[in-house]
Amino acid sequence: MRRVLLLVGSVAALMVTLHLGQQVLECQQVLNERRHRLMRPENEELVMVDANHVEYRYSKDMPLIFIGGVPRSGTTLMRAMLDAHPEVRCGEETRIIPRVLAMRQAWSKSGREKMRLDEAGVTDQVLDAAMQAFILEVIAKHGEPARYLCNKDPFTLKSSVYLSRLFPNSKFLLMVRDGRASVHSMITRKVTIAGFDLNSYRDCLTKWNKAIEVMYSQCLEIGRARCLPVYYEQLVLHPEQSMHNIMRFLDISWSDTVLHHEELIGKPGGVSLSKIERSTDQVIKPVNMEALSKWIGHIPGDVLQDMAHIAPMLARLGYDPYANPPNYGHPDPLVVNNTHRVTQNTSSSH
Repeated sequence: MRRVLLLVGSVAALMVTLHLGQQVLECQQVLNERRHRLMRPENEELVMVDANHVEYRYSKDMPLIFIGGVPRSGTTLMRAMLDAHPEVRCGEETRIIPRVLAMRQAWSKSGREKMRLDEAGVTDQVLDAAMQAFILEVIAKHGEPARYLCNKDPFTLKSSVYLSRLFPNSKFLLMVRDGRASVHSMITRKVTIAGFDLNSYRDCLTKWNKAIEVMYSQCLEIGRARCLPVYYEQLVLHPEQSMHNIMRFLDISWSDTVLHHEELIGKPGGVSLSKIERSTDQVIKPVNMEALSKWIGHIPGDVLQDMAHIAPMLARLGYDPYANPPNYGHPDPLVVNNTHRVTQNTSSSH
């Protein structure tokens, strides 16, 4: 009798175990399905519709354009000229993208923090997927949709190598300008930049040198097929030739509107400008030579004497550190005419 009871008990226990096991498997399957629905697939597209009901689809594989450089190097002019193209939208600085990129870089640099994140399951793969989604969302949704989207936040190009991995088909325009002109512009226009002492040309030129060195070396690392250094002086002196080169590099069809951005400011599908960005009062004008040589005669003598030592990147980028004034080249007739108009307007407004 005992044997029979033991046998019946064993069979019952086995059936209960099998039933519980089946329930656990079913529960796990439901959870997996739910998790799969909640997770964003890697190739998910962001869909936007414009005022004419045209649908645009954006993803990490799209040909995003990133414009950057040391502040006061012509990044706003560059993006305004691109914004004038009917198929391109850049828009104002997001301000948040370079900050998030700096945070991401800080997490990677700290060995202890990285270990803690990995231990918590917040791996590089998880962080990169989140960064991709966040950056794409901000770029796509902070302005009107367009076939080509670009982002202009000057210091973003300190993370070009990382961004080139996040967005494999992206391209980069690195704005390069004579550091003496950039620094004079920062100081006279009181453009606050973290770490730059606006009371010292020497300090600002040292910081300019460090920043452009990082960006330029990353540009070279990515390669010329994906990162194009754009010299501000040449863009201003020869806008048509420069823009033809840039549009070919970006693989975007030509439009004459890029040479007349000032005519499209504030117009639908044209150039949207921020009321608080420091460059706005300059880019409302046509491309002109006003700002090319304003720095001459304003930099202290001791700084001029040490220029090659303070800012070795000047010579590396092709500028003569001892030329005062330097010869940037001869302007196109269009630019001469624009500059004459701007000068006349400035004189008549005083």
